[in-house]
Amino acid sequence: MKKKENKNGSRLKVIPLGGLEQIGLNITAFEYEDSIVVVDCGLAFPADDMLGIDLVIPDITYLKDNIEKVKGFVITHGHEDHIGALPYVLREINVPVYATKLTIALIENKLKEHNMTKSTKRKVVKFGQSINLGQFRIEFIKTNHSIVDASALAIYSPAGTVIHTGDFKVDYTPVFGDAIDLQRFAEIGKKGVLALMCDSTNAERPGFTQSEKTVGRTFDTLFEEHKNTRIFVATFASNVDRVRQIINTAHKFGRKVVVEGRSMVNVIETASALGYLSIPDRTLIDVERLKDYPPQQQVIITTGSQGESMAALSRMAGDMHKKITIGPGDTVIFSSNPIPGNEKAVTKVINELFRKGADVIFQDTHVSGHACQEEIKLIYTLVKPKYAIPVHGEYKHLRAQAKVAEGMGIDKENIFILSSGEVLELSEDSAGVTGKVPVGTILVDGLGVGDVGNVVLRDRQHLAEDGILIVVMALEKYSGQIVSGPDIVSRGFVYVRESDELMDEAREVVNTALQGCVDRGISDWGKLKSATKDSLSDYVWKKTKRRPMILPIIMEV
Repeated sequence: MKKKENKNGSRLKVIPLGGLEQIGLNITAFEYEDSIVVVDCGLAFPADDMLGIDLVIPDITYLKDNIEKVKGFVITHGHEDHIGALPYVLREINVPVYATKLTIALIENKLKEHNMTKSTKRKVVKFGQSINLGQFRIEFIKTNHSIVDASALAIYSPAGTVIHTGDFKVDYTPVFGDAIDLQRFAEIGKKGVLALMCDSTNAERPGFTQSEKTVGRTFDTLFEEHKNTRIFVATFASNVDRVRQIINTAHKFGRKVVVEGRSMVNVIETASALGYLSIPDRTLIDVERLKDYPPQQQVIITTGSQGESMAALSRMAGDMHKKITIGPGDTVIFSSNPIPGNEKAVTKVINELFRKGADVIFQDTHVSGHACQEEIKLIYTLVKPKYAIPVHGEYKHLRAQAKVAEGMGIDKENIFILSSGEVLELSEDSAGVTGKVPVGTILVDGLGVGDVGNVVLRDRQHLAEDGILIVVMALEKYSGQIVSGPDIVSRGFVYVRESDELMDEAREVVNTALQGCVDRGISDWGKLKSATKDSLSDYVWKKTKRRPMILPIIMEV
């Protein structure tokens, strides 16, 4: 194997196309000669300054340019930041998708929504199974995470083996299924591993992440303490094990359970159909039947633990939910931690709930799905990689992981903190960044994919901050004289009824500027519009210190 590599000098290219600057948008291409395999294909949720944007997906120009090399998508687990962009990307790169059972089922739900089930090839892979894709062989290894069926990948290429952990934690007592397959990591480590790409989300945190089972014990205690109240639990829609524990505790205390929130209902239906979630008989009821039971026999599991304005919990807190309202005598348990950036939204919902008279609990009711430092060290010890490539997280997380790797004896020059788009070439003898490929984000707004770019966003920002002034005028066709106007319409700039003087003066300023143009014999519409914009902009800035967008409209009569 090594001889062959030295002879033709081919090296393995690792090209992250997203996911290394933030949490989300995870997608990485592995390229060896004429084969490309893509690991994950996730979306990110819009930042606050992306006004009106629904989703953010990665730019896959590099894959489109090399489409004849792309052999397939290999997906580590079913979270949105790893599968969410697939329906958009598969339209342009229609190659097969490989993943474990629940992950494929969740991807199929997405494909159904986009009417793409017929056109997309998908294959369910079992743990321990390998698939051959061009020059690559990829093996799925069992791991634990906050969604069942998560896998790490061993990516075998002629240049060497790369292990990609996916999102993982080491849970020796998972709620469902087996513990992470540490033995397999060790076996592959013994044979020699070129590089380890390890989850960095919790790399700043010392110690171990607690087992998911500890949350179950917390729920038992909370349900015991709140026997006489109705209980709401907000958690992540995809955390099947968490939902299972809440349902089991509810059953133990003789309570009926209602599940609210479309995404959660979807995941629970899918997981139940595949046998990942067994619900005790007659525990789950329809929301319509809540009125048949007293409050102390009710549990409502809901989405909205991140303060999302349209999620079920936020609607209940704001009295906008059609069937359920929250009030005194209700206990709301937040079984999640705010994702970085969501703290404000979560606090807002918690305040709303307190105002309604509810009791809110948000301590010790959640454990992370990501590995802390000791678990990361364990993986390094078993895998013994030559190179370390921290993945999944913001720069500070990647930095923290690099520090851990260094502490485990990996040479500083063998640790690569990459940026999206950088091409890292690896071989047994050397490694280095050799170039860059085009990367970026594509914004999805409604049905439009990529039709909102930076210019449109800048305009939206401008409109949001300073408003707009529309100047309407009519010119005589042949003489170029102003027949009517200029009239000024204001939106989001000032309240016109209280600013008569300002608007009259503004009209005067524009009129003078236009008259000056006409007197000089200028009838070119472009120049007239510029004169209107410049004069009005200067006047408004002087008077108000604001810069609204100015839109001149000229009509011919």
